[in-house]
Amino acid sequence: MKVLETTLPGVVLLELDSFGDERGRFMETFRRERYLELGIGVGLEFVQDNYSSSVKGVLRGLHQQVQHPQGKLVVVTRGEVWDVAVDVRRGSPTFRKWFGANLSAENRRQMWIPPGFAHGFVTLSDSADFNYKCTDIYRPADERPIRWDDPDLAIDWPLGGMTPIVSGRDQAAPLMRDTEVPTYKP
Repeated sequence: MKVLETTLPGVVLLELDSFGDERGRFMETFRRERYLELGIGVGLEFVQDNYSSSVKGVLRGLHQQVQHPQGKLVVVTRGEVWDVAVDVRRGSPTFRKWFGANLSAENRRQMWIPPGFAHGFVTLSDSADFNYKCTDIYRPADERPIRWDDPDLAIDWPLGGMTPIVSGRDQAAPLMRDTEVPTYKP
């Protein structure tokens, strides 16, 4: 596994090892002790696994929970997405900064998004399967979505001229300045 640093401290890209032959391929997507050695998930426990399948142009996010923030370890097993993490921790040195990267079945990249970051992605391929491990359960009453196109964040979504397909809930999400966000705790 190769570790790639990002522009946001705590957010990490990982290139997973893959072994293949004429039968297909094998890839280990999680082994607790390896990730702890890298500082991923230290003091946390993964308690929920999620899967989503999306067609080209679907944009999901930006999602965050305030009282029970989720750390997420995400990987694409089919297709390609552009994944983004936004530091929403008020008082953090990187507050309102974001990092985005392509994750695909071909590049075998995972992204670790620590608690206190909002998360979203857009599907770039015809379809994509997206898996993520979470450090807390999903709590609808605790979620505080942020508009994907918030001008204060100015996320450079690689839409290539397409209009994203966004859920009604995500489209109605408030701007970051109008929603509750967690406080940074160094």
